Amino acid sequence: MNPEATPVEPVDPADLLQAARAAGLTVATAESCTGGMVAAALTDIAGSSDVFERGFVTYSNDAKVELLGVDPALTGPGGPGAVSEPVARAMAEGALRRSRADVAVSVTGIAGPGGGSAGKPVGLVHFGWATRNGATRTGVTRKGVTRDGAAGADRRIFAGGRAEIRTAAMRHALGLLARAIEAAAGAAKP
Repeated sequence: MNPEATPVEPVDPADLLQAARAAGLTVATAESCTGGMVAAALTDIAGSSDVFERGFVTYSNDAKVELLGVDPALTGPGGPGAVSEPVARAMAEGALRRSRADVAVSVTGIAGPGGGSAGKPVGLVHFGWATRNGATRTGVTRKGVTRDGAAGADRRIFAGGRAEIRTAAMRHALGLLARAIEAAAGAAKP
């Protein structure tokens, strides 16, 4: 099985919120191809407002720059493009800078059916996460997962149509957010 096609273990959004609540952490999301699905999964849970600080839906490159402070050189000509690890990281870090949240997750990808290329096929999704206290969580060290001590990134290629890709990306982002909350909670302990 392709490790990039295997999402993290499924996470119940209510359990994720409870873990953040127990640790005294708040969360933010920065989403592109999922269009707010991660935020919706969290805010569908009654009482989420004490944990969910805010969500950014930054579908366009301009929105990524204006709302999250992503460097326009990353999304512009000569840069890696909106669907890339540097942009996913910048989105998560920007969500923290532009909010009061302690932990953030980001999603940027190509949900299709069009827009893909040989180098960036439909189904390619990059994820980023960051914690205000500097903790980074990558979970299982798999191909495509990096560490740098301030934020993390992940990359997956999901199969299926647009709806399936977006749903898989949302679920994966929730799993990564749960791992980031776990890391931030551990880093906050003396």
